Amino acid sequence: MKEISKIIDGKRVIVKKPELLAPAGNLEKLKIAVLYGADAVFLGGKEFSLRSAASNFSLEDIQEGVEFAHKHHSDVHVTCNIILHNDNLAGIKEYLQALDDIGVDAIIVADPYIMMLAKSMHLSLEVHVSTQMSTLNSSAIRFYQNLGMDRVVFGRETTYEDVKVIRQKCPDIDLEYFIHGAMCIAYSGRCMLSNYFSRRDANRGGCNQSCRWNYDLYEDDQQVNGEGDVPYTMGSKDMALVNHIPELIECGIDSFKIEGRMKSLHYIATVVSTYRKLIDAYCADPDHFVMSDWYEKELEKSANRAFCTGFFYDHPTADEQLYNNRDEHPTQEFVMRVIDYDEDKQMMKIEQRNYFKKGDEIEIFSPHQSNLYFTVEKIYNEDNVEVDVANHPMEILYIPVNQKVYVNDMGRKVRHE
Repeated sequence: MKEISKIIDGKRVIVKKPELLAPAGNLEKLKIAVLYGADAVFLGGKEFSLRSAASNFSLEDIQEGVEFAHKHHSDVHVTCNIILHNDNLAGIKEYLQALDDIGVDAIIVADPYIMMLAKSMHLSLEVHVSTQMSTLNSSAIRFYQNLGMDRVVFGRETTYEDVKVIRQKCPDIDLEYFIHGAMCIAYSGRCMLSNYFSRRDANRGGCNQSCRWNYDLYEDDQQVNGEGDVPYTMGSKDMALVNHIPELIECGIDSFKIEGRMKSLHYIATVVSTYRKLIDAYCADPDHFVMSDWYEKELEKSANRAFCTGFFYDHPTADEQLYNNRDEHPTQEFVMRVIDYDEDKQMMKIEQRNYFKKGDEIEIFSPHQSNLYFTVEKIYNEDNVEVDVANHPMEILYIPVNQKVYVNDMGRKVRHE
């Protein structure tokens, strides 16, 4: 991990450039996360993982993902983070050995049995303590360190002030901190609503997000919300610590984690590339770095709920809850993915993802260069016939662009409101 120097409180100190850890819900998302700048990705297998609704990975998929990530100098972490019931015990040892044989870099674990089993097997992979363990203090971290764990993922309830103290008291173990994504209304995800309403166990991968359902409110058997009122929900706004990355780097966090294995390809590319550029810009010249509002505006272009800072400052207030005010609309719409570019003809080949037409303004964003803008003047289909609109999902189209673009760049339709 690269070290950088920074003047803090009048003294020049050495701080680490943190790992950027991104979610991978399937192989396509894994590859995009890596290409857009993730130092590591985390994914779930078909067994022993939360997020059972995600397109989880077979062992063959994990092997392909590991080979791709390692080729691009990124790591792969696999979630083995369910809370085991007795009928989950079969096959766990063989599964851990298979992950190690594939070359997985780390597993993320919540159950103490899996922690101790993995260490007793003398595997090459690291064992990371999951956020599901609600680790919020230095004594608990030292406990896991004494058990031989390689990293602890903080509970999302950990404040910045606590993080600073814990880092000082626990200087020689990796610490991982969530910087972006959905927040659970229950303590570190320990929720029983899903079990109660639908018998889907949140701690064994089945959460149905009951907190985000619509509810009527009653007081003394009388309904409080009226006929025209928006039903009540109790979900949280999404956490976005984009404006606090410098402080977290300076206090020595080893890994910044982005939540979102269920999120879209466009979301992964947008969020990963934004934090990648922010971390790189800060670490290139930390003494003279100036935070820009560009980073937050870039994040708003993907489908997020309204942003908050979670527990970063302290306990969230009513302002951090969504209640009945939902807002999940991106400021721009994902419409294309570049699959080739002919520099001689200045023609890009794209895969259509959402409707657009001639005359629309498109923003191309990329891990290779700054965002660029152009107006769609012509569109050709695969038969080289000019068309006015792109309205067939996943259709292959050709568009003249006089600025160079790259494979896997993505295009958004710019909204003018």
